[in-house]
Amino acid sequence: MGLLLFFCAGFADGALVPFFPLWASSEAGIPVGAIGLLFGCYAGGELLAAPLIGGIADRVGRRPVLIASSLGVGAGFLALFFVHGVAVTAIVLLLTGMCESVLHPTILTTIADVTSPSAHPRWFSLARVSSSAGQILGPASGALLALLSLRSVFLAGGTMLVLGGIVMLFALNETIGIGLAAGDDRHSGEDNEEEGLSALLPAFGDGRLAKLLLWVVLFEVAGNWIEAVIPLYAQDAGTLTPSGVGALFAYAAALTVGLQMLVSRLIEARSALWLTVGAGLATILAFALLAASPAMLTLIGAVSLCSIAQMLVGPLVPTAVNALAPPARRASYMAASSVAVDLKDSLGPSIGTALYALAPRLPWIAGIPLVAIASLGLGAAIGRARNPSRPTEDDATPQLGSAVENYR
Repeated sequence: MGLLLFFCAGFADGALVPFFPLWASSEAGIPVGAIGLLFGCYAGGELLAAPLIGGIADRVGRRPVLIASSLGVGAGFLALFFVHGVAVTAIVLLLTGMCESVLHPTILTTIADVTSPSAHPRWFSLARVSSSAGQILGPASGALLALLSLRSVFLAGGTMLVLGGIVMLFALNETIGIGLAAGDDRHSGEDNEEEGLSALLPAFGDGRLAKLLLWVVLFEVAGNWIEAVIPLYAQDAGTLTPSGVGALFAYAAALTVGLQMLVSRLIEARSALWLTVGAGLATILAFALLAASPAMLTLIGAVSLCSIAQMLVGPLVPTAVNALAPPARRASYMAASSVAVDLKDSLGPSIGTALYALAPRLPWIAGIPLVAIASLGLGAAIGRARNPSRPTEDDATPQLGSAVENYR
């Protein structure tokens, strides 16, 4: 069920991300420099809600949270089809982001509940494959719908998530009891006594997690510029139409579907630093290609390299975060990880489109040193998480060693 919902969410994201900048700049008449701010409203809703409700699945259960969040995000996407005006669009995106703040982390938590720690890397890789499968159909469907109206892609994305929520309502069983029974609940009583912001956003109290997520944010913000800026870059250069942009991103998602599990098997003996540096080099090469030319071949090469980078680090981060988490706080730790992704979705488009408004090639030139630094820092942070220098109150070192073992 978790993989199915990842597919639905991937479809919706695939329909939204490539076409939203094109819709905003053409049909909505929004200045390029302000498009990132609307993206920021969506991610801002997630950031506002995550500290308050990010760990709610640890208290009320996974099933009701997944049903409510998928229906809420789907309804928000459907509303975008009908709304007019920048202010109303911003409000809808803010509310949609609030619902989305618990969707992805709770799906990952549900998967972690019903699988053993040693199997988490493989299942998180499958989750990426499911999401990428949706991201094939999302842009592909959007490319066809864009021939009619760019606004219609929101209708398709919203419908898919609403259907996913309905399936969860009838087919999903609660998993929170399985997760607690399978883990070490030595601190469960203590964790249940803690309420409020510190309990729901454990990055404030777990220095290992906070350092890890800081580097995740820096790496993902720069990498997000490829998704956020390429639609504008390709359209302004006359390289791709809106339908062509959708086909390009569908191709990138198809690469992940076809190669993710193969890549995961090939790199299972590699260290975390090797993986993050490899992802950084792939992203840097993608930026170099884009800075050189907006031609079709360079666009294809850039999104291919970006997909490879995400194959390398995508399953690694949730595996490490889950391994750090005490069993009673899995959803809270995943929510903290989701905050890092939300910052990427907010800061990435905002900074990327602002740089693009100054100079079309500036995002690619500025991204090269940022990715180089972030990839080294991320690899080192995961390495320190695997081998903490001292035990902490909520130490999950035994889980971390086994869960990240496949990435040594």
